[in-house]
This record gives sequence, structure tokens and C-alpha cells, in this order.
Amino acid sequence: MSDGEGSDGARSDGDDHLIHSARLVDGGEVVEDGWVRFAGATIAAVGVGSSWRDEPAGSHTDAAGAWLAPGFVDIHVHGGGGASFDDGADAIARGRELHRAHGTTRSIVSLVTAPVADLAERLREVAALTAADPTILGAHLEGPFLDVGHKGAHDPALLRSATPADIELLLDAAAGTLRQITIAPELPGGMDAVRAFSAAGVAVAVGHTGADYDQALAAFDAGASILTHAFNAMPGVHHRSPGPVAAAARSPGVTLEVVNDGVHVHPEVVRMAFAAAPGRVALVTDAMAAAGAADGDYLLGPLEVEVRDGVARLAGGGSIAGSTLTLDDALRRAVREVGLPVAEAVRAVTETPAAAVGRGHDLGRLRPGYAADAVLLDADFRVRRVWVAGEPA
Repeated sequence: MSDGEGSDGARSDGDDHLIHSARLVDGGEVVEDGWVRFAGATIAAVGVGSSWRDEPAGSHTDAAGAWLAPGFVDIHVHGGGGASFDDGADAIARGRELHRAHGTTRSIVSLVTAPVADLAERLREVAALTAADPTILGAHLEGPFLDVGHKGAHDPALLRSATPADIELLLDAAAGTLRQITIAPELPGGMDAVRAFSAAGVAVAVGHTGADYDQALAAFDAGASILTHAFNAMPGVHHRSPGPVAAAARSPGVTLEVVNDGVHVHPEVVRMAFAAAPGRVALVTDAMAAAGAADGDYLLGPLEVEVRDGVARLAGGGSIAGSTLTLDDALRRAVREVGLPVAEAVRAVTETPAAAVGRGHDLGRLRPGYAADAVLLDADFRVRRVWVAGEPA
């Protein structure tokens, strides 16, 4: 594939850029010989065949038949490139750079359990970053309102039930940029917390929970709309006790996160999730600092993590401690190992996660008016080019 007139790197924000001769994957469909034109940071037009030649002049990229997908959206990611998002602005920038190279053009900043006052301070920092950088979609609090019995890689000494004062402090600190919070709804005050955060416009996720089917269903009825890393850190599916996964699949509008790294969930179970909740599965990385970095010893919050052969586990106890996944790898596995159609797999890293956090109107699609985010992938779904807001990354 080659660039036509003009250099991508020399373009200004006002310039058009057109990508043509691509296999467009968007909205659950594949369009052969498609094209997309960016006008600055926004998609201006989409078409097929040679009609791109009638578009306004500007630089162009010949995709030469490669896949062109919307930019990936990760709604659950803790770090990468050796950096943990809990460690502040520089670490967030390093981690975002790693994931951007793998096609993730927009993401939430996920924070692990910490004292509530510390989380409030981190939320203020993420709020400032969100205001300055539109590729950061806001924050996700994975804790501290989690069940000790399903703690995963969270410090049990810091887990607690939510109080009205906690809720007010966190919402005030985030200043409208808290996009997602994971809660165990069965804890004392849990259902009140679900309602309060949901009423404030936060996408509430059920996770790290001992909730049974009826409790999870009640939380979804009360406003929760996401299931955090389905199947992990929660009761499993049993024929007499179906648990939170079945409750999420039963509930229209609820998105099921899946960490498709071949470790968290077996490929056949991933296939079952897509079949049970079509169009409602979001592939997420749940990546920690070791994503894109070497095996070794790391920290996840205050907990020591050992990464061996790309698998992250707590040094004490051996629980899975996030992943070293990137979304392009999750996509490849979805097609190659799970056996999903390409369009369905791409939707799970673009349109579905964007909609889950309230950004389905401007992210995750190759449509006029949407952000000019795109990923060019070769036949093996490896990233060749990435554009963010119309600019090459």
C-alpha cells in the first residue's frame, strides 16, 4: 500500500486525506473496494469503487485491499509499555502510546483499588488529562467497592462498601469524567451506589462480585449496564444457578466485557458469549504495565505481580492480575481462534465499547460526522497504519 500526492506527516488539521481501495469493516458489515475521506478530525464521506476520484483533492493512501476498520476503543485498560496508569500523567502517556500503536485510538483510564481519597486525587488528574486530550475518554474505577471473596488482583484490605460521602467525593473529583465504575451490587449500600452513579451518568459495571442471578438482574434493572470482564471474578454459569453472566445476557442494553487473551476465557466460552449476547460483547484488554513489555516483576496498585510467558499473576496466591493483551491481538484471536466473522469481531473492539460508555454517536464507526479514527490491517489482522482524529499516529 502506498501514499499518493502529499505526505501524511505534512498535513495540517484542515487538510483532507482519503484512504481508498480498502475492505471497509464497519457496523457489522464488510464493504469491498471502499474508501473514506477525512476532513480534519472528522470523517467527511464514505463510498465505494472509483468514486473517490471525484472527492476534493488532498493526500491519499492506497490501501491495496487491506482491511480498514474504525479506531479501536478500549474501555478497560490499566497500562502498557512498562507503565501503570495509577502512576500519573507520564505513565498514562506511555501506556497510551503503546496501545495506540496496536490500533487503540481512544481509551478509558482504568484505576485499581486504592484509598478513596487517593482515588479522588487520581480522578482529578485524569479529568485534567481528559480536558486536554480527547483521545482519553475519562476514568474507570475498578474498585474499591468490590467483594473480598472475588477480589482478583485487588488489595483486600482496601475493599469496602460505598457510602454516600464516598460517592459524592468521587463524583465531585471526576467533574463529569468518570465514565465507568465497577461495583459488587450485593454489598451493603451496593444497590444505592448503582443508582447514584447511574443517575450521575456513569456507566455502572457489575464485577468482582458474589452476586447471584437475581441480584445481578436487579442491579441491571437499577441502571447497571456493563459486566466487568465476564466470567472472571464472579460466580460461573451453573445450570441451577446461572449467575451474573446469564443475567447480563438476559438484559437488553447490557454490555459484556471479555478479555480474549486465551487465558482469561476459553475460546469456546467466548464464542458462547457472542452467541448469547449478539452485538453486546466488548473485547477489552484489562492490560497492566507489562503489555508490550518484557516478562518480569511488576506492581498492580500495591500488589506484586509476576509476568511469565506473557501471563500476569499475583506473586502471592497466583490470581490472574490483568493481562498483557493489546486489542489487535484480541481481534486476531476472535477471528482465528474463536471463529467469529471479521465484521462481528471488529464491532466488538469499536462500535460496541464506544456505545457502552456513551460515545456511540461519534466513535467506533466509519461514518460521516464521526471521529476520523481508523486502523489499516493486513490479511493477518496486524496493524499497518493508524489514524487518530485524521492524523497518522
